[in-house]
Amino acid sequence: MSQLDTTQWKLLSFNEFSLDELYEVLKLRVDVFVVEQNCPYPELDNKDRLPGAKHLLGLNAQGELIAYTRILPAGVSYPEASIGRVIIAESARGQGIAHALMQRSIDVVKDLWPQENIQIGAQQHLNHFYQQQGFINNSEMYLEDGIPHIDMLLTLKPS
Repeated sequence: MSQLDTTQWKLLSFNEFSLDELYEVLKLRVDVFVVEQNCPYPELDNKDRLPGAKHLLGLNAQGELIAYTRILPAGVSYPEASIGRVIIAESARGQGIAHALMQRSIDVVKDLWPQENIQIGAQQHLNHFYQQQGFINNSEMYLEDGIPHIDMLLTLKPS
């Protein structure tokens, strides 16, 4: 059985985190976004604990955090709902977990805010990955913390 098959998913609000879960999420975010990508920036941006913010965690069979996204309601980062801080632990990459993580995150938005589209600020080199999830480019490339990004939109609500 693959790691993807055994991944367990947890959806939490900020106040539902145990201290250990919160530590593991913050450690993974800093390990990837600050250390691995060599990008010092303020990782803790006060959005994690806002009302409506959700955190999707993927845990392997040993209970270790291997996947994570932060899901925010409309009006926080963008006029639409958003999915961000998309992370797969290095040990779990290349196994399809990122696609499962994004699909589950999209499903969370559909369940919580069925009338919302989803906007993301994607690292430009992941453009194709997000296009596979149905997102389309809706901005020119811009630098965020020195890394090329592009805004992308997934239209869920009928026009």
